[in-house]
Amino acid sequence: GEPNTRCFFSFLGHSFRAKVDGAVIDEFTIENPLLKAFGESPPHTGDVQPGQFTKQIKETLNTEWGKKDVPKRVFSSLGFSKGRLPKDVFAAMGAFYYNNRMNKVREEWNSRGVFVNWWETDVSFIQIPWSMKELWQARLSDMVSAWAGVEVEQTVMYGLRQYESGARLLTHVDRISTHAVSLIVNVAQGHLAEEWPVEVFDHYGRLHEIPMSPGDMVYYESAKNLHSRNRALMGENAYYVNLFTHYRPKGDGDEWHQMENNSEPLLEEEGSCEVPAEVVEGGKEAEHLGYGRVKCDDPRLGKNRSPSLFHAKSAEDLIAWWEHTSPEPVVEEANAGHLDYDDYDVEDDDEPVDQEESAEHLHDEYDYAHTEDDHEVLDEL
Repeated sequence: GEPNTRCFFSFLGHSFRAKVDGAVIDEFTIENPLLKAFGESPPHTGDVQPGQFTKQIKETLNTEWGKKDVPKRVFSSLGFSKGRLPKDVFAAMGAFYYNNRMNKVREEWNSRGVFVNWWETDVSFIQIPWSMKELWQARLSDMVSAWAGVEVEQTVMYGLRQYESGARLLTHVDRISTHAVSLIVNVAQGHLAEEWPVEVFDHYGRLHEIPMSPGDMVYYESAKNLHSRNRALMGENAYYVNLFTHYRPKGDGDEWHQMENNSEPLLEEEGSCEVPAEVVEGGKEAEHLGYGRVKCDDPRLGKNRSPSLFHAKSAEDLIAWWEHTSPEPVVEEANAGHLDYDDYDVEDDDEPVDQEESAEHLHDEYDYAHTEDDHEVLDEL
């Protein structure tokens, strides 16, 4: 179990007094299922200098780009899909969050990498009792099995993570041994100035940005499909609460990723994709107006193609996307070279391109009606 955690069964109405060295630090009465933390996680210490994490972020993105190619097995033609929680499961999760929203603790990220921008905004965590996790995960496993086309076994369910204003989540893939197919569940959100979409790169590197409402869930091949939320969570006192649960094919063990595909990526995209006029006119600052509104001739692409029509073909493209979505200009560390969008090939074709002419979609002048005629197309969201 979690360190410094003791779980036990009690009854509604029981009262407790918590002491440390004889001093009372808390008193409470059981009113609902909970996992309660005493005290407060220390704030992140030390002065953070501009650009201090730039090099580490770029190194991390390079690593994640390579990791995505390790799993060979494919479960769906696109790599992800959007769904909806059963009403009773959503009600249970929503009630748990509401009853325990004050029991959140600050996640300690200091030595755990740069996947969350913990040096700029707090990320909180609400732990879930193990027996409750088992009930939820077992209920959801049938839905995941149906989506993946294979019977799955549950591996891990984390607690509720609460992101705050300004939060960003770096592009990454998940642990290969346990995270074959997974769910992102949005349990609650509030005070958002604009949608905060989950970003998923399909099997060919096309970016999709999927807005979510409470009760929505996204199935995804989390060890293979790069995913992120590079755009900052916008809004004064905004919060966004997600649950993550993970599965792998039953009986296949740690080698699940080397076995035969359950699906094949769809190829031969037809036609083009068109972005709403207000996004074309407004450029980068108006991209959020296009979530869910990009119209592609080929229905297999679904309705959540990114309004940027971004396509990643290298780790450098992931870096370019991180820079493009940064709320502030990226600051390089001392003695580090400057990364310019024009250094990278993010064009949507398979032929070599002149680097000086690449990365069109990351500049202020957009070709939003761009077609992607020559590339693999993956399933409808």
